[in-house]
Amino acid sequence: MNRKDNILKIHNLEIGYEVKRNKNNVLFTDINLTGNSGELIALVGKNGIGKSTLLRNIAGLQRAFQGEILYFDKPKDIYSRGEFARLISFVSTEILNVSNLRVFDLVSLGRFPHTNWLGKLKEKDISRSLQALDMVGMQDFKNKNVNEISDGERQRVMIARTLAQNTKMIVLDEPTAFLDLPNKYEIVHLLNSLSKNEHKTIIFSTHDLNIAIQEADKIWLMLDDKIVEGAPEDLILNDTFNHIFENSSLNFDKIKGDFRMKRKHTEKIGLIGEGSYYTWTKKALERLNFSVEKGNESIRHIKVYTEQEQVVWELIPKEHQHLFNNIYDLSLYLKS
Repeated sequence: MNRKDNILKIHNLEIGYEVKRNKNNVLFTDINLTGNSGELIALVGKNGIGKSTLLRNIAGLQRAFQGEILYFDKPKDIYSRGEFARLISFVSTEILNVSNLRVFDLVSLGRFPHTNWLGKLKEKDISRSLQALDMVGMQDFKNKNVNEISDGERQRVMIARTLAQNTKMIVLDEPTAFLDLPNKYEIVHLLNSLSKNEHKTIIFSTHDLNIAIQEADKIWLMLDDKIVEGAPEDLILNDTFNHIFENSSLNFDKIKGDFRMKRKHTEKIGLIGEGSYYTWTKKALERLNFSVEKGNESIRHIKVYTEQEQVVWELIPKEHQHLFNNIYDLSLYLKS
């Protein structure tokens, strides 16, 4: 990788917050991380562990106790306020609630580092603001009041404001916190596309590990005593995700790529079938605390097959058999 691609370098950083004068509450020490051009980075960790504090340090809104953050190999203090505002932009987790402000007006506020002291928009500022709205699919909402759009649409507008600001880096604190599931995926997928198409370094915090695994190029994983970085796939293969909830009843399934409750299997059961019906039947049986053995017909077992265009679940004990038309009815019988 070329040196110019390495936009962000964090060296031996110590972060936290001031409790009282001359007394600090240190959250993390010896933080060493990097961010590269065109990279989407997900910051993942438990509530209250310090994700927002780290992001605010990166965005220049809070000072670290020790260590340094380099932007293109230079510390923040080398840049003027205007230069730094053209380098990095920040989207907080707060829901904006402003009366009588149009979507376009909000987005155009992102042009403040590029305008004169009067803040007057020139043709290129208007063009960039409209282009930013187009990038996030909100061009048809430009004349709407900010309070007249949904939370998901408002989050897209906030991202458009940072795109109008046209910074090399974008930092977002929980951008999907108040969104429903489809909007969560759409927003993070949008961030992924923007990082690649606009060659920006985008860092966002999230609690949703599934989304981070699917969309992020790199994950910064905040554990209790350190921060680990790496591609999602590497962190899965080396079992790093299992350290997130070490003292809980959860463990990470590296084959399925998600967290599961640790269960004690009380009985073995065979399962015969294929495709998605086999997969989801197996999940249901494991939820009922069965240890599932694929293709084992020597014990009580279930066959999943299609008969006259109808999927059938056939339970075969030694003495008789039962037929079910769905997993729910099969589960009710097994629980009884």
